[in-house]
Order: sequence, then C-alpha cells, then structure tokens
Amino acid sequence: MPFDLNDDEDLSIKKFELMLKSNEVGFFDSEEFEQIIEYYLDEGKMVLARKAIGLGISQHPAAVTLKLFKAEMYIFDNEFPQAEHVLNELFEIEPQNAEIYIQKANIYSKTERHDKAIKLLKMALDLTLDQADVYNLIGMEFLFIEDYSNAKVNFMKCLELDDTDYSALYNIIYCFDFLEEHQQAVDFLNLFLNKNPYSEVAWHQVGKQYFDLKMYEKSLAAFEFAIISDDHFVGAYLEKGKVLEKLGRYQEAIENYQITLTLDDPTSFAYLRLGKCFEKIGLEDDAITYFKQCVKEDPLLDKGWLSIVNFYTNKLDYQKALSYIIKATETDADNALYWTKYATINARLNFLEECDYGYRRALELGNYELSTWIDRCDVLLKIGDLDTAISNVESGLEFYPQDVELLYRLAGLYLKKGAHIKGKFYLQNALKSNAEYVMILEELFPLVFNDPEIQQLIKA
Repeated sequence: MPFDLNDDEDLSIKKFELMLKSNEVGFFDSEEFEQIIEYYLDEGKMVLARKAIGLGISQHPAAVTLKLFKAEMYIFDNEFPQAEHVLNELFEIEPQNAEIYIQKANIYSKTERHDKAIKLLKMALDLTLDQADVYNLIGMEFLFIEDYSNAKVNFMKCLELDDTDYSALYNIIYCFDFLEEHQQAVDFLNLFLNKNPYSEVAWHQVGKQYFDLKMYEKSLAAFEFAIISDDHFVGAYLEKGKVLEKLGRYQEAIENYQITLTLDDPTSFAYLRLGKCFEKIGLEDDAITYFKQCVKEDPLLDKGWLSIVNFYTNKLDYQKALSYIIKATETDADNALYWTKYATINARLNFLEECDYGYRRALELGNYELSTWIDRCDVLLKIGDLDTAISNVESGLEFYPQDVELLYRLAGLYLKKGAHIKGKFYLQNALKSNAEYVMILEELFPLVFNDPEIQQLIKA
C-alpha cells in the first residue's frame, strides 16, 4: 500500500532529498527520520532508506526506533549477526518493546527456526498494541512448518481483531482448503458474513467452497451476493460464469464473462471460457474467435492452444489442427502436452516419422504416461524400427513393470526380430499376467501369433 504523506511529511522528504543533493547536513528530529525512513521502505528505495537510517542514528544515537530500523535493514540484507547485535543492545534498554521480539523472530524465521520464531511472537503478543499483526505473523510461521490447523487458529484471531484484514481471511480459507474442510470453511464464512453481510470477499470465498462441494445453486447465490456487494468485482463474475457452465446455462455464463471484459483488462481465462461456452451452444465462429483471442492474450496458456487444436480436430480438419499445434510448440517447446497432441495429429495424417518425433519429445519432457509408451511402440512398429521400439518398451516397463500391454508388445518385438528366448520369456510372463490380452500379439504380430511353436506355448 502506498505511504500517504501529509504536508509536513512531504516537506520533510523534500528537505531530506535537497540536503543529499547539496551535501549539507541538516537537522531533523527523530520522528521526522522515522517518517522519512518508512516512506523510503514503503517505496522500495533502500539506498535512500539506509542513508536516512545512518544520518538519523548519528543525530539521535539513543533513538530506539531508528536502531530498530537499522536492525530491520540488516535482516533485509541477510546480515543476521549484525542484526542480532543491535537487537540485543536494544533489549537491554527496552526489554518490554514488542518490536524487538518481532524482529528477532524475523531472524529465526529467515533462518528456518520457526518454532523459536513462534515462541518469541507469542511473547510479543503480551507487549504489543497491535495484536492482530502479531497473530498474522504467528499464522505465517505455522504455515511455513505446514501446521495448517494452528495457522488457521491464529489467522482467525487476527481476523477477530481486524475484520478488514482480507489477507488473513484468504489464509484461513487456504488452510481449510488444504485440510479439505470445505463444510467447516462454509460454516466459518457464514458466521463471518453474519457480522459482515456486505463483505464481497467473504461471499466470493463461500461461493468457491460451495462450488467445491458441488452445491452449485448455493454457489451461484453466493456469487450473486458478492456482485451485489461490489458490482465491479471481476472475480465474482468469473466464478459465477463457471457455476452457470456447470448448470448448463451457457448463455448466462457468456453474459457474465463478457461483463468482465468491460470492467477490467480482458483475461485469457475469460476468453477461453467464452470460447468453450459458444462451442457448447454451437456458435463455432464465435468459439474459435475467442480461442484465438485467448492465445493472443496469453501465448503460454496451453489450454488455449489445445482448445484451438481440439476444435479443428473435432471438425476432422487435421491440417489446420497440425498448423496450430506447431505454433504452440514454437511458443513453448518444452510443453509435453503439445508434443503428445502433435504426435496424435500426425498419426491421423499418417506422418509416422513426425508422429514418433512427437512422442519422443513428450517422453524427453517427462510425459511418462502408459499410453505414450504404447502409442510410440505401435508407431515404431509401423515404421519398422524394431530396435528403437524394443528400447522404448523396455523404458516403459521401468515405470510400469507389470503392465500386460507392454509385456505382449515386447514379446512380439523380440519374436519378430528372431530373439526367441527373450520373446518366449516375456510372452510367458504376459500370459501368466492376463491371457486374454494375447489378442495384442494376434493384432500387432500376426505371423508370430500363428507360428505353431508360439501357438503351442499360448495353449499350454
């Protein structure tokens, strides 16, 4: 939040900066220095903040608040021993100063000693006038150690003291979500709304909880209340649109998504959902227009590119689908989803070499789904590259060692290649696992399947 300056504070800033430019040392009282330092810290002007701290302490060497700023700057720079030295000196002077405990806890937090940080912050609670802020800090420490139950309790205490602290509210819901306590989250939010009936943020959050619980009518009502509380709340219109889609009310969903385009800068999510809704009601020209707007707005959103590709694939226009999946890979060459889609489209067009390349890239990028290994094997078999097909299936078996579809393929590949001992070994394992899947051998390797010796093995 920007630091709001009154006339006296603005005058102090100008006076300080003029002093720096002229290299003449002027006098400021300690409160003026505090205001100047807070302003520069809030603005992220660390160099000027450091100068103000240094000059302030030189003029007011006994000022505790200025020394606390010095400790805070040391912590910001990860110079923890220096910060601790300053804080220890201040503790001797003002052992009841809550900020000393808070800054010491900050050091513990940054050095991953969160239990010690929590202990100090609890001590600060008895000394501070701003308990809400300290409860919030304690909640964050519990989040760091993934103790979501205790984190939730402390954020709730923060919110009890300051019901406008929406960051605490969001953190409470985050804890509920992580603990999968959706109904408890609803109960909590409803209690909060009894006291704050026009809190658009709370209505928005309760709507999301009802959505997760698949209580779509209640979710819809909550988002409508959020919009009544703030008719410029873009997030509520987006979430309302999602609910309306679930209810099959696509035209109303479209209307809500379109409202968001008028309230704020368009989002790729809104364009994507508009495309999906128009596709559902059969307005294909509008659908593809919004899908293209989606990837224009956010070229890295894979759902946008895949929606375009699937649109043309569903129309059996594989050439256009291929052209767009190529554009997608050019935009983000490290997206495995693009390469599996690239492979399947090339398979439709019978471009087998390109198809294999797509599957290979997907595997290189970590797409280790069973279907990828199987589909690549079948493509390599059509190409006639038995050695690569064998290597591919063996790699797949490292991830799926008992998969019968891979075992039958590997058996067939070895037998087709003439490696009968290995082939029979894998065939026997496959038959023991599931004899019904022997149809894979019959379909992909008919000559092998019809071999009398193999038939005897199958019937044994």
